[in-house]
Amino acid sequence: MISQPSRHCTVELQALPSRIRQVRRIVSAQLRYWHLDPLIDQAALGVTELLSNVHRHAEPDKECTVEIELLLDRLTVSVHDHDPRLPEVHEADPFDTCGRGLAMVAAVSESWGVCPQGDAGKTVWFTLPAPCPSAVATVPSYPLYGAAGSAAKTPARSAVAG
Repeated sequence: MISQPSRHCTVELQALPSRIRQVRRIVSAQLRYWHLDPLIDQAALGVTELLSNVHRHAEPDKECTVEIELLLDRLTVSVHDHDPRLPEVHEADPFDTCGRGLAMVAAVSESWGVCPQGDAGKTVWFTLPAPCPSAVATVPSYPLYGAAGSAAKTPARSAVAG
């Protein structure tokens, strides 16, 4: 049995609203490229919430790194920032307009956590179960036509690096 190699993508950014939207699109495109379409909504929501927390709370700057990594059957999404303060899950009142980010991450993910890194900041991460390789969409095969067996057609593919 051939196991699927690990896949990894890293994006460094300043957590500003326009950049958060761009990273959400990058994560979505990368997951489509890896044929992990069923995980796009959960991963995009989770990374948006984590980046929004960096934008709202991180000190001394808004610089951060987003990493997505697929190891066999597990997708891990993490955000590292330079603020050593650890996030806390709050119980938001029904009419609060914020304060539900980590609770939403917990709700859509299999697991989540925080890795303190002292003065270097912290990494907040979450995991999603990846579909088994046989359940992942594959490139369809097309029948060969003609007596000489002309070349099969190949559908267009994403240009995002994998």
